[in-house]
Amino acid sequence: MKAMNHGKMLIAALACVAAFVPSLLFGQVPKDGNIFIHPEFGNNENTGTKENPIKSLYEAAVRVNQANGKGAITIYLSDGIYGLDATVTFYPVNWHFTREARLTIRAELLPDDPEWNPGKMPVIVSTMPLNFKPYGNEDPLKGASYGIQIETSHVTIQGLRAVGTPVHERPTDGYVRRNYPIVREGRDLDDLRVTQCLFLGDKHAIPNHLAILASGQGVVVDHCVFYNVKDAVVFWNSDRPAERCEMHHNLVVGNYGAAVWTWSAAEDFKYYNNVVANANVFWILNKDEKNAYNLSNSMVIGYNELVNKGGGPKDFGTKSDPKKLKLGEGVIIRKDGKIELEEDQTKRDYLHLKPGSLGSNLGAGLFTK
Repeated sequence: MKAMNHGKMLIAALACVAAFVPSLLFGQVPKDGNIFIHPEFGNNENTGTKENPIKSLYEAAVRVNQANGKGAITIYLSDGIYGLDATVTFYPVNWHFTREARLTIRAELLPDDPEWNPGKMPVIVSTMPLNFKPYGNEDPLKGASYGIQIETSHVTIQGLRAVGTPVHERPTDGYVRRNYPIVREGRDLDDLRVTQCLFLGDKHAIPNHLAILASGQGVVVDHCVFYNVKDAVVFWNSDRPAERCEMHHNLVVGNYGAAVWTWSAAEDFKYYNNVVANANVFWILNKDEKNAYNLSNSMVIGYNELVNKGGGPKDFGTKSDPKKLKLGEGVIIRKDGKIELEEDQTKRDYLHLKPGSLGSNLGAGLFTK
């Protein structure tokens, strides 16, 4: 009888531990390295398997950051809305990724999958206060926030739809309230790929200030669509010129800042099969104008300024030498002109160039096949 009582007491004690410290039982990365998230049916105390998904991307980051080991980890986001009320930072201290065994944050369904359509993309929207302090410093423009912050090497982000943040961007002179959906600050980090993602904004309702702000080496952005965002991609800071960086097969439409900022990119930067249309500024160089870049098989149709230098969150720099862009084979640049964009939301190629229209042969957009 006493032994039975002791057994019951032990079970009760374990139940209490599980209730108050659920991470001991539920917080680990599943053995196969796959974490599934469902924003509607998930629960952050679940195991994170496909059958028992967690609820938030923030919880997925907590589990990755606390993990100890090595190997690939893949985070699968089901369709739905992911409201980020705080920055989701991936900063694993005791988990080692490599180029082959990487951290992947991706949609369950990708644009090349037969059953995919634009409505099935996971939607990332930032709702946190704009009080982030880049590098720990006060923001001189009085309002910034990061959405997904990557502070580890060897990462892929794939198949997500990222919108801006519902704020008034310029409430007074000298203020610019802004959200950065994807950020990497680490100057010595390497190998970040953002692919098949859709970035949307509206400067009056939900401004998307800068879609991708990335420091360090090996930043590759491909098969993405940037629609009405202010700035598309900034190759930001690096301990040395950022090598192995690329932009290819991207479609940038209606940016009211600049499409490409090569502040840190080395001269091996690869730019090909991109289409930029209705741009305020096409390209912004570092203020010292030191590097020149090769372009191939790309198109710029409609712009106010072709090449500037310097600039920042509140301005677009000053005019630069257009010869810093070396126009290779298949490059078309026209000051004026229009593209034909598919605006029917029921179509699979929504917000892509219409087949047979100008630039459609370049393959810019979400699809790789």
